[in-house]
Amino acid sequence: MARIRVPRTGPGRPRTRPTTVLADRAYSSRAVRGHLRRRQIRAVIPQPSDQVGHRLRRGRQDGRPPGFDADAYKQRNTVERCINRLKQWRGLATRTDKLAIAYQAALHLAAIFIWARH
Repeated sequence: MARIRVPRTGPGRPRTRPTTVLADRAYSSRAVRGHLRRRQIRAVIPQPSDQVGHRLRRGRQDGRPPGFDADAYKQRNTVERCINRLKQWRGLATRTDKLAIAYQAALHLAAIFIWARH
């Protein structure tokens, strides 16, 4: 999270705090949610069924379930499909390049070919 840099369209420093984080069920721990809450970042993370069961078993002590925006989470699917399509290139999937610039060049080439196909 500390390395996130979102460039601004105009002048100014890049933003280091995103407004929303879309993540899968693996990042639904209290530690992750607490960190995002402290930094005032909205978390769109579904709860795994075992966590829901534990929360229901504890009753009133554990509080209400965390908020979840299903419409925002659907946008995550689009990004995942794009990444999976990029990983069809063997060099991108295995990350065998020694230099980051070579990997980035392969990423750009794959994106251009995907864009040209559509």
